[in-house]
Amino acid sequence: MNDQLRRRSVGAPAARSVLLTMLGEYMLSLGDAVWLETLVSALEGLGYKSQAARQALARSVADGWLSSQRQGRRARLRLTADTEQMLRVGAERIYSFGESREWDGRWLLVVLRVPERNRDVRHLARTELAWAGFGSLGGGLWISPHVDREPQVRELLSSNGAGPDLLSFHAELGEIGEPGKVIADTWDLDAVAEGYRSFVAHYGRLRPKRPEDVFQAQTLLVHDWRKFPFLDPDLPDHMLPARWPRQRAHELFHERHADWHEQAQSYFRALEG
Repeated sequence: MNDQLRRRSVGAPAARSVLLTMLGEYMLSLGDAVWLETLVSALEGLGYKSQAARQALARSVADGWLSSQRQGRRARLRLTADTEQMLRVGAERIYSFGESREWDGRWLLVVLRVPERNRDVRHLARTELAWAGFGSLGGGLWISPHVDREPQVRELLSSNGAGPDLLSFHAELGEIGEPGKVIADTWDLDAVAEGYRSFVAHYGRLRPKRPEDVFQAQTLLVHDWRKFPFLDPDLPDHMLPARWPRQRAHELFHERHADWHEQAQSYFRALEG
């Protein structure tokens, strides 16, 4: 369950992926169950057909995201304890991402050793490390400027059976080699920067007026922003290219989120009747 937020944070906004954003943005703060029809109507307001919305909800109940309680011919849906915890952890990462932080110059290096016969395990482990913001130096060596993610890596990879084949180090860069070249070869920062610029271009000009338009804009704002913590390695400022666009994107996200918050929340509560 803990990797659901990560796995559904990028790519095309399928109904279930946007549903996860809605659960975190509206149901988590509401702190109560809602009618199934409320979530169906909310997804319809985001452009999904009723059938797609109902299928997404049915799968979410089956997978333990939501619990369902019948009341006559209707159903009340509630976040399960696991989903609530996942969303709280995810919200903390999403809303704090992009803030300035101090860096002590240490890197977390992880050596990943998986036998050739366990290719599936190796692929999953590499995917988990990449989603955690690590870059590959080749030869099974992965690197991140976030030493505090060591427990997270151990938890992520142990679930894939790769825990016994891990070795971690805390290190500093030496005098040999070019740090800038290492960064450029390890992470595709151009693609991340383009993502930020597209985000700013779209939401910078968006001015919704009607309540339903504000609800849609707020939901998609959060949905689009939440991919960046999983794509951006969050390198120290002095290692980033000139005119790095994250700060402007970060400021815009919080400005728009604050502007649209009350109206979006009110619209969702009104769907409950």
